[in-house]
Amino acid sequence: MERWTPRVTVAAVLEHEGRFLLVEERQTRGLVLNNAAGHLDRGESLVHACVREVLEETAYDFTPEALVGVYLSRYQGHDARRGIDRDLTFLRFTFCGKLGRFHPDRQLDTPIERTLWLTPDEIRASVQRHRSPMVIRSLEDYLNGHRFPLDTIYAHESVTHPACFETR
Repeated sequence: MERWTPRVTVAAVLEHEGRFLLVEERQTRGLVLNNAAGHLDRGESLVHACVREVLEETAYDFTPEALVGVYLSRYQGHDARRGIDRDLTFLRFTFCGKLGRFHPDRQLDTPIERTLWLTPDEIRASVQRHRSPMVIRSLEDYLNGHRFPLDTIYAHESVTHPACFETR
């Protein structure tokens, strides 16, 4: 029996003066809109992963203040670049918080083309360009006041302690 494991990702809903920061990224189906988001890397907590991803994809420092929600979504499609069909499930933890310093000289991660500040109505009007259904759901949950304390998520020190990476 094959073991099924969802891919763990983090994302951030980033608001400033009623606009939300999204990234425009190149995917196999073209340019899509997404929250600053990415995969949890070995040795980091979910919160640290989100801080890292926001910086890498937007060039902003980020301080998470709350968990907006936890989302499970499935992607099925053809990866033309690799010539394979994909069937992936993502478990996404979305945070909100404060944007900090902007680093204008920082190169954005590949495949990020640019960042955009959009109103909620502009984001709703562009659903067909969203990378996943979690983009709009995260926005709506944020606008509806969904906030869970960061201590809702616990990471045991064995996750981030260097000894956990030693192979035996």
